[in-house]
Amino acid sequence: MKNAEVLKQEILAKTREYYELVHKPVQEAPFEPGQSRVAYAGRVFDEKEMINLVDSSLDFWLTYGTYSRQFEQKLAEYLGVQWAFLVNSGSSANLLAFFALTSPLLQDRRIKRGDEVITVAAGFPTTVAPAVQFGAVPVFVDVDLKTCNIDVQQLESAVSPKTKAVMIAHTLGNPFDLKRVKAFCDRHNLWLVEDNCDALGSKYDGKLTGTWGDIGTSSFYPPHHMTMGEGGAVYTNSHLLKRILLSIRDWGRDCWCDSGHDNTCGNRFSQQFGTLPLGYDHKYVYSHFGFNLKVTDMQAAIGLAQLEKFPSFVEKRKQNFNRLKSALAGLEKNIALPEATQSSDPSWFGFLITVNDGMPFTRNDIVEYLENNRIQTRNLFAGNMTRHPMFQTLTEGVDYRICGKLKNTEKVMNDSFWLGVYPGMRDEAVDYMAEKIREFIGSRA
Repeated sequence: MKNAEVLKQEILAKTREYYELVHKPVQEAPFEPGQSRVAYAGRVFDEKEMINLVDSSLDFWLTYGTYSRQFEQKLAEYLGVQWAFLVNSGSSANLLAFFALTSPLLQDRRIKRGDEVITVAAGFPTTVAPAVQFGAVPVFVDVDLKTCNIDVQQLESAVSPKTKAVMIAHTLGNPFDLKRVKAFCDRHNLWLVEDNCDALGSKYDGKLTGTWGDIGTSSFYPPHHMTMGEGGAVYTNSHLLKRILLSIRDWGRDCWCDSGHDNTCGNRFSQQFGTLPLGYDHKYVYSHFGFNLKVTDMQAAIGLAQLEKFPSFVEKRKQNFNRLKSALAGLEKNIALPEATQSSDPSWFGFLITVNDGMPFTRNDIVEYLENNRIQTRNLFAGNMTRHPMFQTLTEGVDYRICGKLKNTEKVMNDSFWLGVYPGMRDEAVDYMAEKIREFIGSRA
């Protein structure tokens, strides 16, 4: 009879064989202009992700476990931070990051209902949603049109005695002006949360984004820089924030034992908490109103294999971006091409294009042309978040505040779109995108 380990190795060998038979031919299929679809993003993987996934499933440890702990350690090492914690999505990462700043353990610095958080409207809703859901007031400032990141000139006019934090994303992998924003936060004693979901691997002044602020967040949804299907992470260098993040991620509990372990502190039945009976089981003491945002070990197993490939993903994104920008050189009179923030080295998530004023075509015209030629496009997410139906339930000046005019945000909403540069994209696909853009502009100019 076979023992379990021999049988497992046979299963993993068959998994490798299945990848070679089913998935590899699809990934290596030649690009056919006009026939092959140019996706804006996609998963890039090989047999290693599948083997890790199957290996984890055979263990049948269905929640947070060995692979999760390994991934958190490896991600923290890559980022150069003290702690990284897995969650079930990038949106949950933002939710956890924000709610951590509402903890009573932060005393005078905690965010309370009615306090203000500076952000931008030209982004993704779940950067802002946690503040609204808690009862804080987002304060929206405009973006710089060249980078579509926060206009740092407006920060001082946005701050008020109620301001407690700045929570913004690095747009499409292009870092915002971290030196200016960080100095502003330090000057006013504000928390800084970096939504790094679109920028994992980007650097500003030689340091990775997501590590400048108090908390950074990542997403591992398939279109992002690496994937585990669903999944995300929060990271920090603060021991206090670490304690709060773990508590709120795991139901709000006070205990820090790993799943399946008891009495790590050695005082499970001998402590006093609040008005609970002396010696109340520490595993069932709750210090926060929390959530269950944990990831499964099977997802982490995929992520661990992805993380090994990650540096090559970043380089390929940069190559695709540079190739596309070079191929579109000379069209600047018609369309604005993306520019890296000064002092930055972006791990590009996408290639942003804005139709210039006065052109004989609209954003929708060029987007429709590209889509009809099997090139996938995306708007810059919400465009102007405050114009969406969800904000019709809120009152401006009470539930949210707009600082000045969102002129550039409106421009982005009406005239901007982006194309993919993900690492699975071939040179032929990049060249085809450039060819079709030139073809369209030539026909309209």
